[in-house]
Amino acid sequence: MANTFTQIYLHIVFAVQNRISLIQHEWRDELYKYITGIIQNNGHKLIAINGTPNHLHIAAGYKPHQLIPDLLQDIKGCSSKWINEKKFVKGKFNWQAGYGAFSFSHSQIDRVVKYINNQERHHKKIMFRDEYIQFLKKYDITYDEKYVLTDIT
Repeated sequence: MANTFTQIYLHIVFAVQNRISLIQHEWRDELYKYITGIIQNNGHKLIAINGTPNHLHIAAGYKPHQLIPDLLQDIKGCSSKWINEKKFVKGKFNWQAGYGAFSFSHSQIDRVVKYINNQERHHKKIMFRDEYIQFLKKYDITYDEKYVLTDIT
């Protein structure tokens, strides 16, 4: 639409089903490239992607022509299908239901990218569940404890 301008940045977080560490180093970069393509094909801009074997973080420049749930459905649905077609895991790969999508400002891009790029080191200090609760509290999101993801030990 003419004369419509937006600048929306999202930090998206989602996990492998049952928090199982299935994303292997050998094919992780291929997965990130595939997800980058999904984001770009939907008209958004990938800023950063990284994670651990059991969850991903994505920073994206988001265009409001698509609903966030629809974007996440495309990312998670297409990437899980791709992982299964490539037979990267034994059995069937699925992402866990749900996700976190948190907005941030243009001035915070460098900080968010640094945070995402340091996921492996970061998670040596903090479990995913604790990190996720920190996000929920930071963004003042009401949540029910029974729906917060838990780590598989």
